[in-house]
Amino acid sequence: MATPLTGFLLVAALLFAVGLAGALTRRNAILVLIGIELMLNSANLNLIAFWRYGPHPEALTGMMFAIFSIAVAAAEAAVGLGLVIQIYRHAKTTDLDLMNRMKG
Repeated sequence: MATPLTGFLLVAALLFAVGLAGALTRRNAILVLIGIELMLNSANLNLIAFWRYGPHPEALTGMMFAIFSIAVAAAEAAVGLGLVIQIYRHAKTTDLDLMNRMKG
């Protein structure tokens, strides 16, 4: 019988693997951002699991790290989506292979 922590870590590892595969294999910029968000969510799941099953779960350190990470992920998503929208307006595509010009 596996411990509950092992189950959380296994789910987080699978979520990270799906996010990594999505970020590396997709050509669409929005799908790459979704893959990155999945990887950040798996890191948050690890933070919460280690906090809950750690030696001092009454201290809210893991929860605070996870909330900070969620805030950073939201800012990253907003900036990334803004960049994708501006690139789409300029290049008329979200295909990452076709976005190879860095002109002003």
